[in-house]
Amino acid sequence: MGTQDESKNKNAWSKMDDADIRCAMEFAKGYISFLNTAKTERETADYIAAQAKQAGFKDFEAMGTIKPGDKFFMTKNNKVTALIIAGKEPPQKGFNLVVSHIDSPRLDLKAHPLYEADGMALLKTHYYGGIKKYQWVAIPLALHGVVVKKTGEIITVKLGEKEDELGFTITDLLPHLGKDQMDKKMSEAIKGEDLNILVGSRPLTDDEKEPIKRSVLNLLKEEYGIDEDDFVSAEIEAVPAFPAREIGFDRSMVGAYGQDDRVSAYASCRAILDCKAAERTSICLCADKEEIGSAGNTGLQSLIIENIVSQLLHKQNIPDYYTLRKCLESSYALSADVNAAVDPTYPQVFEKMNNSFLGHGVVLTKFTGSRGKYDSNDSNPEFVAKIRSLFDQNRIAWQVGELGKVDIGGGGTVAQYLARYGMEVIDCGVALLSMHSPFEISSKADLYMSYKAYKCFFELNS
Repeated sequence: MGTQDESKNKNAWSKMDDADIRCAMEFAKGYISFLNTAKTERETADYIAAQAKQAGFKDFEAMGTIKPGDKFFMTKNNKVTALIIAGKEPPQKGFNLVVSHIDSPRLDLKAHPLYEADGMALLKTHYYGGIKKYQWVAIPLALHGVVVKKTGEIITVKLGEKEDELGFTITDLLPHLGKDQMDKKMSEAIKGEDLNILVGSRPLTDDEKEPIKRSVLNLLKEEYGIDEDDFVSAEIEAVPAFPAREIGFDRSMVGAYGQDDRVSAYASCRAILDCKAAERTSICLCADKEEIGSAGNTGLQSLIIENIVSQLLHKQNIPDYYTLRKCLESSYALSADVNAAVDPTYPQVFEKMNNSFLGHGVVLTKFTGSRGKYDSNDSNPEFVAKIRSLFDQNRIAWQVGELGKVDIGGGGTVAQYLARYGMEVIDCGVALLSMHSPFEISSKADLYMSYKAYKCFFELNS
């Protein structure tokens, strides 16, 4: 059995020279700024598109015929962004894709969220993705999203992030009265229907029936132009209000909400923005809905990849369906998603010979799934060997990983939805502590190594 001590000689920091360490620390500054700017899919997609424009990438819709070396971006439904560099080789030779997701576990407001009870106004929520519900009470929350009125007007909502700004929270029971609650299993101590956000307590009207609720509605109308019925066509997310920050006396880590999987989105986007034109077409795709099974028209179970590629082929005057299929089948892909870092406080759930460690480099995960590899892409060993060789040639610290012990762990990524096209796929991302919590932890060394890994992969020839 491998031990924690045996893993120390694999620490990525010890393999980095002074220049690499300076680059890693500087790279993390931009990442922290990104995390504080982009806490939802829409905000992330907007951020990526803005960075692409600044780097000279053109809007795909304004492009004419695509030529080798052209750099451009696409956006879909304000939640999906693709950054693309056209390669010199014909599309039939395939693309190099790095695919991440930009959605994260959170709380969504319901269609009819606002109500009054016992002199307080609250908002009902429905949690999105896999969360530990108890982690979301008694912390500061912010509201991000959009309200779309019947006229089509879009009102952007971003409240609760600044220290001098109003904020929100979900209350918890005091320990003096919480004996029965604390005797329950952790999964049952806080119910989904109890995740109600406190938004008001002062009556500003003479309404006799629901004065607090009416006061909140009046404020929403006066300050933001939002009516109660507008919540039906709104998409408002409650996210942790605390900022991303450096962690540790040595500032070697980053703590923040939403690092699963915006850490991969940021690193892969920075990588393609820094790439030169390669032999094969490079695609950095940031998709949505992975946390709930990649469903919907912005998730990878949709035809979004086929639609993107067919649009590329159309602007290269290659309209036939056979070329589309051949292009996808000949492609290489990194499913850029995170893995679980061994936590020394909870060693009993990890198998240390095959699980990943914080600060030991980017993680290659041959298969995910659960129990008997169910719902997994299991990468072909020939492709794993190609990626190993690529990373070693480019001095990239890497490790292998699984998601916990066989009978305990498990999880899914978008890899299986890429592999169905016949392309070669492997999961490749960083290891996190406290994954799916409101405050996840990553290593700056791993972050930088993931950037380097994605960059050399984009430049990989067939």
